[in-house]
Amino acid sequence: MKNRPIGVFDSGLGGLTTVREIRRIMPGEDIIYFGDTGRVPYGSRSRETIIRYTKDDIDFLLKYDIKLIIAACGTASSVALPHLKDKYSVNIMGVLESAARKAVEVTKNGRIGVIGTSGTIKSGKYAEIINQLSPEMQVFSNACPMFVPLVENGYSESTAAQLIAKDYLTPLKNENVDTLILGCTHYPLLEKVISGIMGDEVTLLSPGALAAADARDYLMRENLLSARTDGGKSEFFVSDSVESFTALGGTFLGSPIESTVHLAEVFE
Repeated sequence: MKNRPIGVFDSGLGGLTTVREIRRIMPGEDIIYFGDTGRVPYGSRSRETIIRYTKDDIDFLLKYDIKLIIAACGTASSVALPHLKDKYSVNIMGVLESAARKAVEVTKNGRIGVIGTSGTIKSGKYAEIINQLSPEMQVFSNACPMFVPLVENGYSESTAAQLIAKDYLTPLKNENVDTLILGCTHYPLLEKVISGIMGDEVTLLSPGALAAADARDYLMRENLLSARTDGGKSEFFVSDSVESFTALGGTFLGSPIESTVHLAEVFE
């Protein structure tokens, strides 16, 4: 029971930042990762489509006797999970709650910024959760739809990324936020660019990494943490090019992807 794998999914490669943190803090855990690279990005899709895609992702992972699923996708977490998570017996964690709690904890001036895909920002879920935790907090949000394709195509530190990021982030900087939630698991790859624009005094929060820590706490509470202290294995599945995922995935993961990446069929 304890040695069953953790399932992680994302619309593409961004969820690998969550896998990276799981490996660091829970090195004995096996991980099954699914990246829906054939249908990325989710953020520009309709609510109904995002829900359908997220259901496909969850159903795929459940084939592998998963003990916990992490939706390492801000769009799926904000738009789809509220409609789906109670329909499954396995616990499905999103990435919003972890980041919202941390933002409330670390802000000094009560002004919190949120960036994410269009779907995430339109949902208003981050502001909703933050204000439930602390009604006096002020939340300022901005959609950054170009960030995901920039990251997925290897342009994280390009001049284009800097120009686009400045356009997206200037309104939040002008609102004097002191905490910024990177509301998509792709965005930590842009952290250098984002920090350069926002300034060192603004705390950047990575929801994927924070969700990994919450996952560890959950597994410990439920006595589901692997008995192993190291040696966990990761298995990767994608719905499109194996070659592209393998080549770029190491950037997100922090080390080359050495295991075989499998092509999975999730489309109806």
